Amino acid sequence: MGELVEVIAKALVDHPDQVAVNEVEGNQSIIVELKVAPEDMGKVIGKQGRIAKAIRTVVKAAATKDNKRVVVEII
Repeated sequence: MGELVEVIAKALVDHPDQVAVNEVEGNQSIIVELKVAPEDMGKVIGKQGRIAKAIRTVVKAAATKDNKRVVVEII
């Protein structure tokens, strides 16, 4: 899941070298932490959070195959 978030984020931002993804795995859930450069934060979140919501939707759809719950945090 972390690789998917990283690929999507790198395509959106101006500084793809500053994209960092950390994955914390539990029993039934995975927390994916996405860190980007401060000036790229708006590009990842989007107007009214639409891009962030779309990223979460895509990752959630990919996670249903593994019967896992994925939480994407943008920090």
